[in-house]
Amino acid sequence: RMPVSVPAADRRQRASAAFSLSFLSLVFSITAFSSSYWCEGTRKVAKPFCTGQSKGDHCIRFNNPDGNNSNAVQYIWETGDDKFVDRKFHAGIWYSCEEMINEEGEICRSFVSLTPASDRGVLWLSIVAELLYIILLLVGAILMSVEMCYYSTVIDGLKINAFSAVVTVLAGLLGMVAHMMYTTVFQMTVNLGPEDWRPHTWDYGWSYCLAWASFACCMAAAVTTINRYTKTILEFKHKRKTLERSLKIKYKFPDH
Repeated sequence: RMPVSVPAADRRQRASAAFSLSFLSLVFSITAFSSSYWCEGTRKVAKPFCTGQSKGDHCIRFNNPDGNNSNAVQYIWETGDDKFVDRKFHAGIWYSCEEMINEEGEICRSFVSLTPASDRGVLWLSIVAELLYIILLLVGAILMSVEMCYYSTVIDGLKINAFSAVVTVLAGLLGMVAHMMYTTVFQMTVNLGPEDWRPHTWDYGWSYCLAWASFACCMAAAVTTINRYTKTILEFKHKRKTLERSLKIKYKFPDH
């Protein structure tokens, strides 16, 4: 068996690196798409009245424990910001959840229903672009894995390499557009969304960072794939020139 040449081994390493980046991008994108932590923050919610034995900082207290006596004058001790409590929330592409005040757990609502009617079309375009982004990442990863395990002619490998590079670049462009459209929709929802949802403070969460990390890995895989294709073409041209030069020399000085 002939030993593997250095250029072939180098191409195999670059193909493995491109596949690893593409697979990592696919995992990141699926995780981010299915989670609801693209944005996190707090909402100012008015405290409910304390009932029964409930006490603490999450309800409004009276000076008279007998709340049912309408003749008794009741004074609320809380004033200003003390009447409100910060309720944490997190939102994603599909739904938005916020914690309950006096109970454990969360209340979730569809994010599509919270989006202003004028921006729902953009949100659906963002969802479709995210789905296409994931599908193209999957196709690119499959093509790269086929190229890694394909031991036929180098020309066929180059064809697969070129197609996977085009698919990966297209996936990266779709992912970038999808992330930017969702960012725009969320900011519009913060300004024009329902009064009972608008956050007091908010920031981007780990899912949003993961989505952009997926885009970065996707573009790195595309650059690696294109670089591999270009280097292989240059190696072929160099070998062809070397072969032509050797044939010319052999034609001018034939062996006796």
